[in-house]
Amino acid sequence: MSSSNDSQIPTTMKAVICPKPGPPSVLQVVPDYPVPTPNQTETLIKIHAFGLNRSELFTRRGDSGPAVPFPRILGIECVGTVALSPSGKFDPGDVVVTAMGGLGRKFDGGYAEYACVPEGQVLELEEGRELVDGEGGLGWEVLGAMPEMCQTAWGSLYRSLRLREGESLLVRGGTTSVGLAAAAIAKANGAGRVVGTSRSLSKEGLLKGNGFDEVVVDDGAVSGKLGAAGGKVDKVLELVGVTTLEDSLKCVKEGGIVCMTGIVGNQWAFNEFKPMEHIPTTVCLTSYAGGNEDVLATPLDKLCREVKEGRMKVQIGKVFKIDDIVKAHEAMEENKAGGKIVVLT
Repeated sequence: MSSSNDSQIPTTMKAVICPKPGPPSVLQVVPDYPVPTPNQTETLIKIHAFGLNRSELFTRRGDSGPAVPFPRILGIECVGTVALSPSGKFDPGDVVVTAMGGLGRKFDGGYAEYACVPEGQVLELEEGRELVDGEGGLGWEVLGAMPEMCQTAWGSLYRSLRLREGESLLVRGGTTSVGLAAAAIAKANGAGRVVGTSRSLSKEGLLKGNGFDEVVVDDGAVSGKLGAAGGKVDKVLELVGVTTLEDSLKCVKEGGIVCMTGIVGNQWAFNEFKPMEHIPTTVCLTSYAGGNEDVLATPLDKLCREVKEGRMKVQIGKVFKIDDIVKAHEAMEENKAGGKIVVLT
């Protein structure tokens, strides 16, 4: 790495510190936080954008317990350019993404202008510069929305649900950022009928604009409505969580699969769960959590090309600057963004 590039790295940066668990107002923007120094196995990323994730909301509230010590720079994902790669694995200016793997939990994360990340957890995008700077490029806000959202949707669909071409899919929690991404990815890759749920028909336009064929109002009893809407489905992606999971298990055909990925319903566990009673015969129940290895395995280059070519849509709900991180977390808590919340540095 050339010394000229090293000299362009400032000694301080803007970073968001979470000093202790609490409401959004606990987050503090520090204008002169020290820029971290990478060791031989790390990469220093100049962060251009990061998406917000509900796991960060839970961590900020203290729900992650001792797994995340405070103070901490939160943020389980970020996109940006390589500032320094001591091993020479990356070149300065390479466009990269990273997510999970302890980012924002075991070590400081993406809510900053720079982050040090183990180089094995960094993914370089093949068409990076064209994606952000080229004609018809995605720009940082779209790219910033994609890593965690797309790996969660892709992994849920093709690792856990094993969705095949032509199969039908129900997304429980269709208006979430992952739900919208899942519909867009599924349709772009040959899925059949895709049904999404929403608590209100006012979101029908949003859902159908992102790949859903049908919209069902979720009153907790969606299984009773699918018959009139075209019958049960092959696969269900459950993003609301345990509050609707029992009903989702009734929505699939014999041999179908239900994958629990999200907990938008904010309830972590069943008060009482009786597998023999709640899981129908021949129906399979699985889950998807995802880790850094899943981020690296997600075909982000392919998905970026599909977005750039207009074959897939990334629904961005709101965009904030890093100085407005408290407002961004408030918007996430309200759960009314209508898509992924992205923060630009």
